[in-house]
Amino acid sequence: MDFLPIFLDLRTRRAVIVGGGAVAGRKTELLLQAGAAVLVVAPVLSAELRALRDTGRIDHRAETFTPGVLDGAVVVIAATDQAAVNSAVAAAARTRGIPVNVVDDLEHSSFILPAIIDRSPVIVAVGTSGRSPVLARFVRERIEALLPPTLGRLAAFAGRWRRKVARRLVTLAERRRFWERVLSGSVATHVLEGRDAQADFELRRELKRSAQAPAAGVGEVYLIGAGPGDPDLLTLKAARLLQQADVILYDRLVPEAIVARARRDAQRIYVGKEAGNHHVTQDCINELLIEQALAGKRVCRLKGGDPFVFGRGGEELEALVRHRIPFTVVPGITAALGAAAYAGIPLTHRDHAQSVTFVTGHARESGVPIDWRQLSRPGQTVVFYMGLSQLRTIFANLAAAGAPPELPAAVVAQATLPEQQTIVGTLATLAEQVEEQAVVSPALLIVGEVVRLRATLTSDAERAPREVLASESRPPEVKSA
Repeated sequence: MDFLPIFLDLRTRRAVIVGGGAVAGRKTELLLQAGAAVLVVAPVLSAELRALRDTGRIDHRAETFTPGVLDGAVVVIAATDQAAVNSAVAAAARTRGIPVNVVDDLEHSSFILPAIIDRSPVIVAVGTSGRSPVLARFVRERIEALLPPTLGRLAAFAGRWRRKVARRLVTLAERRRFWERVLSGSVATHVLEGRDAQADFELRRELKRSAQAPAAGVGEVYLIGAGPGDPDLLTLKAARLLQQADVILYDRLVPEAIVARARRDAQRIYVGKEAGNHHVTQDCINELLIEQALAGKRVCRLKGGDPFVFGRGGEELEALVRHRIPFTVVPGITAALGAAAYAGIPLTHRDHAQSVTFVTGHARESGVPIDWRQLSRPGQTVVFYMGLSQLRTIFANLAAAGAPPELPAAVVAQATLPEQQTIVGTLATLAEQVEEQAVVSPALLIVGEVVRLRATLTSDAERAPREVLASESRPPEVKSA
């Protein structure tokens, strides 16, 4: 390490900034956030610094720099646009043994300011030893996206309970295991989401259980929607809980790139089901969830799309509730939304569709008859899930219910992934096109006038070469863009 990362307690202590411009203003705000008593030395102040002076938040000496102004300071920042002045500040600070930072001048600095993620009292600092501040900010942004804004609440909560836990759990090992469970389990989830009373209740119960039998305890289940396929569409909360899980149960609609974002040592269990090949039944999946959670593990049930849109999430939660297993549901971008967006097809449009309906293409999945007459009415968009193998049957039922043969329709396969394929046609032409292209699932069918908008809402480059455009005026013909 070129620099030792440390955290200084600057509360009420003197910090000197030499310089009165915009850069000095930013450094001043940072020091004020840390509670420092800031003295700014500069003949002229920016409007921002004048406002801080006039409201009494900083002291100001309207003079050029002299070494004596550093007396009593614990840190110094040189932020002028004059190299000679900055060099003199650095020399005076070093003579007095005061840490000094010269902005954008690593050679004259004895400390550097990192990129900071503030979730007070949790503070994360990122540095590159002064070599690339832009890279430090880049890394900070990535880390910041993973840390919930309410993380500080969790630190405060742990601090409030720390002494009580120490009195009940005697050994350091017991306390460490306890806090590892609490800070990565349902208690932490309640705190982060503002349910303090529930968090206190569960922590008391967990503390009592740990004091009586340290190894005992029920885990929890995270029911997570993984989105339509593109790993970048995973929500921040999903990514965070995926990293916490001890066990991952995932299905065939979840790409390996998303499963790989789980903790490296997490157990991965494939529970995928395919049409006509349900080698892992829903009952078996429910039993796995219960078994793993009752063993005290944090279990992630990772499902493609959204768990409550044809994902049987409700059935899994019913099983968990019967066994009093705590759970958290994380919505995902459902496949219909992802497929339509990436294919350039708006699901609603005030000139074409005032509503959108999601329908399963397999009647046995819904458990109730499909109202084909309702689905054939104009002024709406209908999205069929799991309908690829039933395409001709779907089109025949729509036609029988009154839908015109020229009604636009599109099939989007492998939605949001690099190999996404979009085939556009009509009720009369699309089934044959899909068969000619040998399209494989997962794929969704979108039916409605909004499909026409794709031609104007996507460029030629975006459409080529992964799609076939249907001709409505002649028999279907395969074209290469």
